[in-house]
Amino acid sequence: MFNPWPEAGMPLDQVATPMPVIDEDRLAANIARAQRYVEAHGKVFRPHIKTHKIAAIARQQLQAGAVGINCQKISEAEVFADAGFDDILITYNILGAAKLARLRALNERIGRLAVVADSATVVEGLAGTFEAGRPLTVLVECDTGGRRCGVQTPEDAAALAEKIAAAPGLRFAGILTYPATGGAERVEAFIVRTMDLLAEKDIACPVRSNGGSPDLFSAHLVPSATEHRAGTYVYNDRSMVRAGHCTAGDLAMHILATVVSRPAPGRAVLDCGSKALTSDLLGFSDYGMIEGFEGARIVSLSEEHAVVDLKDVTGVFPGVGERVRVVPNHTCVVSNLFDRMVFHRGGVVTRVEAVDARGTVW
Repeated sequence: MFNPWPEAGMPLDQVATPMPVIDEDRLAANIARAQRYVEAHGKVFRPHIKTHKIAAIARQQLQAGAVGINCQKISEAEVFADAGFDDILITYNILGAAKLARLRALNERIGRLAVVADSATVVEGLAGTFEAGRPLTVLVECDTGGRRCGVQTPEDAAALAEKIAAAPGLRFAGILTYPATGGAERVEAFIVRTMDLLAEKDIACPVRSNGGSPDLFSAHLVPSATEHRAGTYVYNDRSMVRAGHCTAGDLAMHILATVVSRPAPGRAVLDCGSKALTSDLLGFSDYGMIEGFEGARIVSLSEEHAVVDLKDVTGVFPGVGERVRVVPNHTCVVSNLFDRMVFHRGGVVTRVEAVDARGTVW
């Protein structure tokens, strides 16, 4: 039976494609760089593991100094609790009896679990599930410009904090935001005003959690934040290079792909379709960058095919059967498309790791 998964010691050019491959040295450097920066500015770092979904990488992040991990969904957090992680923040409104029951069970078996809420409805569901003997830690999520979830004003944040603090089974611990890129000034103003309002109500706000990889190295511009969360930085991707967050030398993930057809002049087809490359554009006009052939544009994806426009390529593009490396627009989605990730150093496979939390989207 054909086995696409290589073993340590195999040359990278023998790995079956399409396959995401992770550069060990760049991965380690990305982890160390982010941790050093956050610590230098007096904050704690809580990496968001939705980017990689791999317990072994999360352990590398903790070993580097991270205080705990950030998960996005209850099922994702359960996987990491099973793997021995004991300090987990879930940054998503949790609603419904089934999920609340799972949340209660998770709270009973790990040392430190926290969640967010941005409405009285969410708080009421949590309050009806947890009891004073084993309370749940809750942060108020605040919209400081990201325009996703979150209360809209500091006054709303303070009012919701009061509801949390008054519930016997809940413990208010602070506030959290995922802001728009470049929004540090607005985030700082929101945090300061909220803290003032909470102080008037004699409510402590020990955690002020800020987030995002695009603004990771601007975290010092929000001095009132105590914690920063980021995910994409661990691999980096095309969007992070565009944002100036990193250089091409910091890209730890590539998609190995094979040219499977050169059906017409100026066109090539790769074997990395939408089941291997994310269809996220993130503001780009194409679906990934082919390393060494920046003029090549992946103009369309079907499930198993990536069609490449070659009209702006200088030099000779690889022929049928040859390989290329694609830098994805968005690494986080790629992680949820594969069962395993292949790691390498110096052109040789070092390990293969299961994507432990693949598919944990509820």
